[in-house]
Amino acid sequence: MKLEGHGIEDSVVNLKPLDHLMEKAGLIRASGWDYERVTYDYKMETNEKNVTFYLRVQGHAIEGDVDRGNAVIKLLTPLLGKHYYPHGVEYGDGEEFPDNIVQKSNQILKKVKEYIDEFKVEENA
Repeated sequence: MKLEGHGIEDSVVNLKPLDHLMEKAGLIRASGWDYERVTYDYKMETNEKNVTFYLRVQGHAIEGDVDRGNAVIKLLTPLLGKHYYPHGVEYGDGEEFPDNIVQKSNQILKKVKEYIDEFKVEENA
């Protein structure tokens, strides 16, 4: 599920402050990164067996590279996904997301937006 309208998508932030502000909001940089991409996740456990929800914020480097720590990251639209063990995370239209999970995700993204506004880089046109 795309979580649009938070003002995060298309924000441009240097990697080091981005790592810091995402951690401050409770998101960790997942191992799903390479020289050009980053993924930050917030894991939400449930009482449902083998089901976990993830708030995911992804971005790609528009300058530098992630491995060297000198990247400038442009963020994409945040996603809410449902992880089914052992199959993986699903974001599709057929997924149902509990209201409390959506509300929590929106609260976290509101914090992220506030933090990003402190560190945003103006992208050169």
